[in-house]
Amino acid sequence: MIYYLIFINIVGLLSMYLDKYFAKNNMYRISEKTLFFIAIIGGSIGSIIGMYQFRHKTKHRQFTTGLPAILFIQIIILIYYK
Repeated sequence: MIYYLIFINIVGLLSMYLDKYFAKNNMYRISEKTLFFIAIIGGSIGSIIGMYQFRHKTKHRQFTTGLPAILFIQIIILIYYK
């Protein structure tokens, strides 16, 4: 499980980087639905770090509140089932 979480959070971080790169170079973008999906399946920490590290989607309220909300819910689920 720990290896999965490490992997999916790296994917979350890289997806924010790649989408920022694609945006700057007028290339095909990663959909917001996909970015949220990566966070929901366990990559929320990596996605949040990537969002602020690369200054990507930080002006979008759905990301600045949505990603931390996903992380909060994941922490509550983890505490509940532990």
